[in-house]
Amino acid sequence: MNRAAKTSPKHKPMKGIITKTIGGLYTVEASDGVYECKARGIFRKRGISPVCGDRVEISFEEDGTGVIDEIGERRSLLIRPPLANLDRLIFVSSSCEPQPNLLLLDKFIAIAVYKNIEPVVVFTKADKLDPSEYIGIYRQAGITALSVNNVTGEGSDEVRALLAGKLSAFTGNTGVGKSSLMNNILPGLSLATGEISRKLGRGRHTTRHVELYRLEGGGYVADTPGFSSFDTNRYDIIFKDELAGCFTEFSPYTDKCRFADCSHTSEKGCAVIEAVKNGLIPPSRHESYTAMYEEAAKLKEWEHKK
Repeated sequence: MNRAAKTSPKHKPMKGIITKTIGGLYTVEASDGVYECKARGIFRKRGISPVCGDRVEISFEEDGTGVIDEIGERRSLLIRPPLANLDRLIFVSSSCEPQPNLLLLDKFIAIAVYKNIEPVVVFTKADKLDPSEYIGIYRQAGITALSVNNVTGEGSDEVRALLAGKLSAFTGNTGVGKSSLMNNILPGLSLATGEISRKLGRGRHTTRHVELYRLEGGGYVADTPGFSSFDTNRYDIIFKDELAGCFTEFSPYTDKCRFADCSHTSEKGCAVIEAVKNGLIPPSRHESYTAMYEEAAKLKEWEHKK
């Protein structure tokens, strides 16, 4: 970055998006270039930290230093990895080796829905085991689900098409083929991803750094730590009364139950359970919901923070 050319105090305030945050410095991509900025102290006093994906307004001090003056309203926010205004969260899971953990996957999908982020599921290793059964589960639930073969690249075009014009992030456990998938759909980022892994230890999932990459067709993609680091702490706890709304395939039935306070877990006259019996809701999704509901029922109100 030619910082001297890009930080002249003659520049008027401008808007941009944060694409990288490291050590209190923020890389902001604006319409006429990329700038390294610091944040005004007022954000710290307000308990706000700028994160990748934030839409910001920046200005320049007399010495040419870029400063973030305003942070736009966020459509969504993840705490860890720190990422704002995400449109799609793409969960990468293998069809085998390791076998998918559907309960864990459903927990993450529910959090994405709770955070107003569209979930997408991509099953890899189609060359070893056909993931059609899993894809059927999530498509029936109204969730975009795709299959890819990282050996031949089959299915990569469909995943790439989902990224155009959106801010997307990939996440997945070590060994599911996330890196191979990203290299297939974004070959130009292969070297950069490797460099960042060496510098920041991303391959060991020890970093919370996130960096956005601009796509040729418009939009950005962020690589994130693995599932073990995906934020499931108390900031993302979903209380039992809100949980059914995070399983969007339940919505046609939740108002048709016999009891207004139906938990949709075991009651007689539950329209959701009836839909499961009739094959309208995948059984594994309802099993995940029931397990999550039982966990949520044990929570106390003070444990919940939004």
